[in-house]
Parts: sequence; structure tokens; C-alpha cells
Amino acid sequence: MFGDDCNEPFANPTGYIHADGPNGSDKLVMAGLPKPTLIPPNMGQEQAQFTHTFIEPFAEAMRTNGYCKDTITRYQRILTTLLKRGANLLNSQSVKDSIANQKWNEGTKQEAVNAILLFYKIHAVKYEVPFPKYRRTEKMIFIPLEAELDQLIAGCKHRLSTFLQTLKETAMRYGEAIQLTWQDYNTETLTLSVNNPEKHSNPRNCKISLKLATMISTLPHDQPTIFAFKDKETARKNFARARKRIATNLGNPRLLQIHFHTFRHWKATTLLHQTNNVYAVCKLLGHKNLNNTQRYLHLLPDFTDDYVCEIVSKAEDIKKLVTNGYEYVQSINNNTEHVYRKRK
Repeated sequence: MFGDDCNEPFANPTGYIHADGPNGSDKLVMAGLPKPTLIPPNMGQEQAQFTHTFIEPFAEAMRTNGYCKDTITRYQRILTTLLKRGANLLNSQSVKDSIANQKWNEGTKQEAVNAILLFYKIHAVKYEVPFPKYRRTEKMIFIPLEAELDQLIAGCKHRLSTFLQTLKETAMRYGEAIQLTWQDYNTETLTLSVNNPEKHSNPRNCKISLKLATMISTLPHDQPTIFAFKDKETARKNFARARKRIATNLGNPRLLQIHFHTFRHWKATTLLHQTNNVYAVCKLLGHKNLNNTQRYLHLLPDFTDDYVCEIVSKAEDIKKLVTNGYEYVQSINNNTEHVYRKRK
């Protein structure tokens, strides 16, 4: 992986050299293309030509240098958006002003700066105007009630419902879950193996419930991947439509705050409160460094101290409670009955 601060140069796929200034376009050399196409227009055929000439080779160079698909897609989208909104991508002052004027949060603006700096690096574009460093604003993570997650899961069609149940039980990133193949599913141990972890995290085996195993077993086996989504965007759009419908039907706007990653946040919070063991959370999330987990956890809100309690005596009832996340509290009535609880 090459980063913005790496010392190894990128292969320059176009050979363009550009300097800021009123006569900057005169210094841009393009093989076989006329100079007037060098100034990015706002719309139309010339914009498409600029995209073909600059942005597409930029994306291809990122792929060649090992950037992940999601990063490539985000950077392409950012540059295309700036181009459509009037920025001259070959002029750093124009780009700087355009980024500053966008109604984006600080994190998105910093990502735009990262994208344009990498764009300049790959295309060997010289620039004189420095870019500011935007500071990402950290916000508390929204954690829904388990009942709200279950409402979404129950309201979706079977494939999407099974996908959401997988996110809830395993805390996988949704990109990791989308890549799960039938070879990653062990029916004997009831585990799902994350063999293609994202963000350089650890591969891991995730234990699943009998309920989820049953849901997975009823999915069609006609595709290599378990959930057979075409890509991340397809899964996101399907979920967004279902979420809106369910939130409207139930009259609960809080459901609209739930995203795929919310299931990961909820599971991490739940495990932390159940075990008070940050190492267990680190292993669950696949983090290689405990510091990543600690930075992540300090944004999570405290769970309520309200519990649902059950008193059972039969072994099969105890098994059901444990399977559904209840924890043992104590035994009463000469150890003939046992108290279990689960946070609301």
C-alpha cells in the first residue's frame, strides 16, 4: 500500500506537468490532446473528457498501487463532485476554495484534501497553494435498543434479514459480511470465518446462534457468496429502502439512524458491558492494536442499567436464555430456580 507520505514515486500514467498560475495551462503537456481540454469545465462533453483524461487514469493508478476498492471509489466520487461544482482540479487555489465552500463535515473535507493531494502526486501536478488540515469532529455513537435492531431484522426480506442478523451477532463490517462465501461457513462448529478482513484487521472466526444458522441454511446456494449481493452499494440501497418503510410503518424515526455499522457498535457495546473485558472486544472487532479499540470504545455511550429478568428451572429453558444473551445472576429456592438477566 502506498500512502500520501510514501517516498516511492508513483508511475505517472499521463506524463502531465502543471503549475498553478494564470498561465499554468501553457505548462501542461498532453500527448495527442489539444490544450483547451486541460481546463476542467463545469459540465457537458468537456467535463466527460477531463474525467476520461485525468480521473480515470488516477483511479487506475490507485488500483495499481494497492489501494482498496472503497478508497478508490470515494476519491473518484469526491473529485467528480468538485469538478461538477465548478472547481478547476488543476489549480490548487480553485480546489482549496471549492472544498472550503462545501457543506461537508470536517472529516469529509480532510478526505477531499487527501484525494486531491494524491491526485496531484499521481499526475505529477505541481502546486503552490498549501491545503489546510481539517480536524475530524468526534461524535458520540448512536446505539439503538436491541428491540429496534430486531424490528429492522424482522421487517426485511429473508436475505437482507439474514444479513442484518449476521452483523448483529458477529460485529463484522458489512463489507466483510458481503464477501462471506459458503466455504467460510462451518455447519459443525456454527462459525463464520472472516478471511478477507477490511482495514488491515485480523481474520477471525465468529460464533453464531442456531437461529442464524437456520436462517443461513435456507438461503439459495446458487452463488459463491452467502448473501449474493452484487456490491456494497446494492446492499446499502436495499437496506435504506427497507429501513424507511419499517420506520414509517412503526412510527419510529430512530430507526433511520441505524446503519450497517450500527450493528457493529451495538455488539461491541453489549460485549463490553457483559464482560467488562476490552481484550474480548478487541478480538471480536478484529483490531490488531488495543489502542484502536480504546479509541473506538470511548465514543460509545453507556448502556442502560435496566434489565429484563427471567427465572427458570429446566435445563432447556436455561439453554434458551443463554442462547439469547441472558447472563446468570443467582440461584434461589434451594438452588431449584435460577435467575438470569439481559439489558433492555
